[in-house]
Amino acid sequence: MNAIKLASAQIACHAGDINKNVQKHLDFISSARSEGVDVLVFPELSLTDYLSSPDISSLSRTISDPEIGAILNATVGMAVSFGFIEAAENGRFYISQALANDGAILNIHRKINLPSYGKLVENRYYTAGDSLSLVDVKNSLVATLICADSRNPALTWLSALNGAELLLHPIASVKSAVGPDFDIPANWEINLRYMAMNYGLPIVMTNHCGHRGSLDFWGGSRIINAFGAELARAGESEELIFAEIDPNDSRKVRHLLPTVRCSDPQFIAAELDRFLQHHHYRSNHN
Repeated sequence: MNAIKLASAQIACHAGDINKNVQKHLDFISSARSEGVDVLVFPELSLTDYLSSPDISSLSRTISDPEIGAILNATVGMAVSFGFIEAAENGRFYISQALANDGAILNIHRKINLPSYGKLVENRYYTAGDSLSLVDVKNSLVATLICADSRNPALTWLSALNGAELLLHPIASVKSAVGPDFDIPANWEINLRYMAMNYGLPIVMTNHCGHRGSLDFWGGSRIINAFGAELARAGESEELIFAEIDPNDSRKVRHLLPTVRCSDPQFIAAELDRFLQHHHYRSNHN
């Protein structure tokens, strides 16, 4: 099986200026195409920037809006993952990440785990997604998790259990998100390598960079292979990084380190059912 060339587009967005951000996307897509990239990943909410208090009524888009279409038209021969505020049915708004190829959307992942701590108050503005899905890209099954989604370890585990062979992981991480005693970049370092090696899951993590108001994005985007080895890492400024992975590596790692194969979802389901029954009982008797 041929190698897959992955790329991470670490960008400093123009806060709330979708037209300028679309042009930045098109520029990076063009650069990635010239490098022969197969899959390119932009950060979480890359069309709007990550905003502490978003004006969702003016910044949200549907998949049929022209700004989305401009990016879709640029995806000929290359899969591109990009983030936007999605205006959906019944007045709901989601933090969404679209994966497109050859002018069509292959998948839209809606962020499931919405932080509500520190500087992060996403649950005030957005509805949580409620599903995980995989899509075939270059003969590999690809999953998407957005930033804090991977703070719920069950979501990564379920993605691997369902057969994911590549994880696209757009984030919007700032150093000061939850307080001065937390080393956020180091936290990501530990968790990303753990997820990759433990589940035999190559990862493309893409962060924002630069300062906007009180948000101090630290960059550090990276590509990690199925063995947990870092193949490429960005600095603190705008940068396009890329690396090749062998799609067979995922299967090789899962044979050598059978974390996924030895999982016992029936046991987990039974324990979870007992927990929920106990929790339900306690909540009704306190």
